[in-house]
Amino acid sequence: MQKNYKIALLGNPNAGKSSVFNLLTGMRQKIGNFPGVTVDKKLGTALLAPDFSVTLIDFPGTYSLFPTSSDERIVTNTFTNPQDENYPDAILYIADITQLEKHLLLLSQVHDLGLPVLLALNMADAARADKIEIDEKSISKQLGVKTVVISGRTAEGMQDLKRELKEICETSGDYILGKTFLRFSDEEKNAAKNLREKFSQQSDYQRVLIAHHYKKLPFLTEADRAFIEQNAPLESLKHQVRGTMQRFERIEPLVRSSVTRPGDAPDALTDKIDDIVTHRVWGLLIFFGLMLLVFQAIFAWATVPMDWIDAIFGGLTEVVNDNLPDNWFRSLLTDGVIAGVAGVLIFIPQIAILFFLISILEESGYMARAVYLFDNLMRRFGLNGRSVVGLVSGTACAIPAIMSTRTISNRKERLITIMVTPLISCSARIPVYTVLIAFVVPSVTVWGIFNAQGLAFMGLYLLGIIAALASAWVFKKILKSEETSFLLLELPVYRRPIMKNVFLTVYEKTKTFVIEAGKVIFVISIILWFLASYGPTKAMNEATAEAAQVIETEQLTDQAADNVLAAKKIEASYAGHLGKFIEPAIEPLGFDWKIGIALITSFAAREVFVGTMATIYSIGSDSDEFAVRDKLREAKNPKTGLPVYTWVTSLSLLIFYVFAMQCMSTLAVTKRETKSWKWAGIQFIFMTALAYLGSLFVFQTFG
Repeated sequence: MQKNYKIALLGNPNAGKSSVFNLLTGMRQKIGNFPGVTVDKKLGTALLAPDFSVTLIDFPGTYSLFPTSSDERIVTNTFTNPQDENYPDAILYIADITQLEKHLLLLSQVHDLGLPVLLALNMADAARADKIEIDEKSISKQLGVKTVVISGRTAEGMQDLKRELKEICETSGDYILGKTFLRFSDEEKNAAKNLREKFSQQSDYQRVLIAHHYKKLPFLTEADRAFIEQNAPLESLKHQVRGTMQRFERIEPLVRSSVTRPGDAPDALTDKIDDIVTHRVWGLLIFFGLMLLVFQAIFAWATVPMDWIDAIFGGLTEVVNDNLPDNWFRSLLTDGVIAGVAGVLIFIPQIAILFFLISILEESGYMARAVYLFDNLMRRFGLNGRSVVGLVSGTACAIPAIMSTRTISNRKERLITIMVTPLISCSARIPVYTVLIAFVVPSVTVWGIFNAQGLAFMGLYLLGIIAALASAWVFKKILKSEETSFLLLELPVYRRPIMKNVFLTVYEKTKTFVIEAGKVIFVISIILWFLASYGPTKAMNEATAEAAQVIETEQLTDQAADNVLAAKKIEASYAGHLGKFIEPAIEPLGFDWKIGIALITSFAAREVFVGTMATIYSIGSDSDEFAVRDKLREAKNPKTGLPVYTWVTSLSLLIFYVFAMQCMSTLAVTKRETKSWKWAGIQFIFMTALAYLGSLFVFQTFG
């Protein structure tokens, strides 16, 4: 019976690991998690021969075994602990031929671990295009590892790679570590010697790494740490610098003797493009132009498929209504189950389009430039250059925007980006803004060309951006992190995207959302359906009787009768009772119990506000924003006889919706991305508090 071999896929960022992983595993891959962290782990089954398969583990892109981020720390944690569930039988190391000198530092460290290593020299097609010649036999001999030349783009050399992988697995038990790259200092020799008995399964270099990183290795006990501190003390930074320089002393002449480049620099075109793309002015204009394209795609291009999905579920609802009797089960199916499933699937076009475009930018090499361009500015607010992508795409939808933060390696900066992204006004707020702005701002022309309501609309977006940056600055001061935040980034050569990688990424991200976030959204949809459909028996019976009396007295049509009945029932429902229960708390904001119901039900999604208000005011839940606006203008306070929706009440409600976390889908994704309800709860509480205080200030100041 064949052993279940595990192969670790390692390499620097931008080395082409994803392409090789996809070529070897195809659709035979899945997402997991590394123990104790929120970083995703990609696993796949690689069929090396008809009767021989291995498990391939794609580790995060890493520059060194001296980590600077949580992603890189995963590699160090795993490869210093043979008991780790992800500890491999062998290593497949991917290096970019065109950037070989940079990519061999990590290889030299991996080589010294004592595990069998196969070096795959990737980008063979790009090397030929740049007229780079490489002597792989010389490299193999000097490094002491088997070497194969491949191209993740064209699949060149993949059969050779599979053959060598199969051989290295079958002979891994006979592997003998050759000459190591690192010559230990006296202190490192003593550390390895003193830890040999306690860590008998590790190689000497692994023991030295343990001595360097013992404070942050999760598999060590406090007793282990105390023992290491007493018996294997090291000045880590000094020895790290010495070891790195020592490795490059071997790597540089090795590359010079094995790689021949033409007289002109192969990346000359890349440098010329970067002169424009990373320019202080032109670079910003290009970036915002590209982000405008992304925003336009999510906001506009997704409309058609989203309408199709909406129409499909609308048709399904009609079929159920036409073929089932009017009872609780039909209501559960139409307003609970179908609405819940539709609430999940409706976001698929936006998520797919976002990750399609982001993947193309990433694969082409542009995203590294965007990170470089904005990193310094974003860092002042506790964010990261990569945060810009999430914040900008959040203007369309916070859900895919939060999912896009996976490219941020620093956990604190990623967490802050996730926490503040929902403050950016998304497309779901547009129906609310459309209804309420008319109460606050007259439709007049300003400065001869601008519509005042349009300027107010833009002002709400700017307010959300300011709130996001200010909140990020506060989180920066509050959250503590042991990770050092600095920019360590390789600007890769521009290349044509590999569409297979792009489509696999889109598939993977979309599937993750539907399965993980979808479960939460579906459950909350059922809960909201129950709250809005049921209430105390006495109250619901009285509501039905009152509706019947109104219908009979006013001789209403069937449609109008249904609207009146729905309005009376939602007032008597548990949601209505909740609205009246929270009325004393929201009254200082200028809100009544009817707005309270809308606040509760629109937690499903902000755009539900319009449908809820339409139901409450007896004009039908499917009415558009303009019909709702006209009805709200007529609404009077029964106690004072004054209009309910004055300009200050509407402004207060606008401010509330700018800041409030009124989207269960976003909370579900936050939970999914942070792997904790803690951060989703904190996000909900701080945004709700910000919304409440903002509305309170507006109403009490101007009311």
